Formats: sequence, structure tokens, C-alpha cells
Amino acid sequence: MKGQEWYQESDVAESYEDKRFSGGGRFIDRREKEAVLDALGPIEDKRILEVACGTGRFTVMLADRGADIVGMDISEAMLEQGRRKARSAGVDESLSFIQGDAGRLPFPDDHFDAVLAMRFFHLAPDPEGFIAEMRRVATEQVFFDTFKRYSARSTYNWALPMGSRLYSEREAKELVVGAGLELAGADHDFVLPYGFYRAIPGWVARPFRTADTAIRGTGLGERIATVSYWDARVPE
Repeated sequence: MKGQEWYQESDVAESYEDKRFSGGGRFIDRREKEAVLDALGPIEDKRILEVACGTGRFTVMLADRGADIVGMDISEAMLEQGRRKARSAGVDESLSFIQGDAGRLPFPDDHFDAVLAMRFFHLAPDPEGFIAEMRRVATEQVFFDTFKRYSARSTYNWALPMGSRLYSEREAKELVVGAGLELAGADHDFVLPYGFYRAIPGWVARPFRTADTAIRGTGLGERIATVSYWDARVPE
């Protein structure tokens, strides 16, 4: 998938967060972090692996809240941005960043309490293999997000600088079950796709996000949302 090559470019890593999480993109960042924290629950001293951690948005946030966390990514350029962020936040001694392949996680079975992957499965060439590896190293929980196939996301997907995989709800649930996991919860959000929010300033995005959130609270909002968050658990 061409997105893998695009993702590892050094200039992409340097501008990644400014392009995605400034202006209207701040609403995306806020919501994604909320979804992660809600799903993981109490995290102090919890052993967590973040697969495809990128620039460490979630890795650093979770370390700051007391998690024992490892961030892994295939892009050394992205990891360097994460290390800088960790130093700036004063948590560089509380976490580890390593370069690695999500298809062959360099950890023994049942090594982490929880494993998460955000902004990853839309680039995954082998989603079944990747989630199986996440399940292998997790003792309790696997958390990930997907972009929805039958939504406004599909209308601009062709314009992205990367290949992007979209999932129906059935396909995402099959990933969970196929990995030997049980679905504990799912949340769906952003009727207006991420690209819309990233393209406009924050003051313009605010009323749209207010309306978007109101729609989300209805049955219609869940059906036409562009993003899904999946909380899967390892069976006891």
C-alpha cells in the first residue's frame, strides 16, 4: 500500500501534527484522546503497547498519566518526533520508543495489559495478521479505530496521498472475532470527515463540531459516522 512509503518520509513526520491537529484539527485530537482514555480506563502502572504510535500523541499522554508504555512505529522519523515530544513533556524516562514491524511484534505472548492502535488500520495491508499480533501480546484489551466504508469518508478517499482502507461495521467486527477477541464496546463519531476539519480554522470548525456532536447522539449519527472506535477484550 503506497501509504506506507508516504508515511515514512521525513518531511511528513515533521509536518504531520501541524497539518492534522491545528485549527479545526484540534477537535479531532481532543476526541481521539478522549476515546483512548475512556476505553483504557485507569492506566496508572498499566503495561501498554501503542502500535503505529507515530509522533507519540497517545504514548506521551498515557506516560504522563502513569502508564508503563512502549510506543512502536515503522518510521524512525516519526519516532524521533515522539522522542522530542516526550522530552518536552518531561516523560522521556517513563516510556520507550522502538522501531518495529506491526506484523511481527518483538514481544513475547501476553506481555502487555492493553494494546492500542490509532490511525493504523486504514493503512494496514494485512489487517487480520496485525490484529492477531496485537491479540497475541495482550492479556486484557485491544483497542483500535477504523474509517467507515459507508459514510462521507468514501467521497474524498480517492484524493488522499495514500491508499486508505475503509471498513464496514461487519468487516470490523469480523476482525475482532477472527482474532479470538470479544467486542466489549464500539463508538462511532464524526459525520463530517476528518479532512473537512483539518481544512478549516478552529473558529469555523467549532459550530460544525457542535452540530456534528448533536447528530452523533441520534441513531442517524451512528449510522452515517465516518470513524469507529473498537474496544475488544481477551476472553477470560
